[in-house]
Amino acid sequence: MSALLVVSASGRDRLGIVDDLSSALLELDANIDESRMALLGGEFAMILLVSCADDRIDTLERALPTIAERCGLDISVRRTLAQEKSGRGRPYRLECVSLDTPGIVHAVTGLLRRRHVSIDDLEADTTGAPFTGAPMFRMRIVCEVPEDQNVTRLRRELEEVALAHDLDISFRPLGVGGEE
Repeated sequence: MSALLVVSASGRDRLGIVDDLSSALLELDANIDESRMALLGGEFAMILLVSCADDRIDTLERALPTIAERCGLDISVRRTLAQEKSGRGRPYRLECVSLDTPGIVHAVTGLLRRRHVSIDDLEADTTGAPFTGAPMFRMRIVCEVPEDQNVTRLRRELEEVALAHDLDISFRPLGVGGEE
């Protein structure tokens, strides 16, 4: 049997930070099953789903503070279970782009919450617009819309959010395996 941990790590960005952490995990017979990593400001942040043998999980948890210190990282860990998909929803990709203004993430995710839409993945960033350099905000969400939700109504409500926040929003179903 395999135990699962969610490991969150962040620290000042530097060359080799991912290699240092992955090497330390490998030395403890742990495997990185999934990961999300990003440079945020001058900090490098990682969230990892790590698996190891059940009889190794206590050793791994005890070793993480030493690994954190050695790698120059702040690390937190939480035991978890394998994800169970409901299988009752339809997968969609939502993307929005606009000039960066406060409240966009809250407006979109608040609507999804009210409509019982589960967010599986959310990625957002701000970059300079071509030519003007104005801050442009982009958000990409993969979500699961419950079968009992009216997608046409949800699209209308997303259009209202788009008008209120001057967003360009696209909302498309995903096929088998998350492909569009």
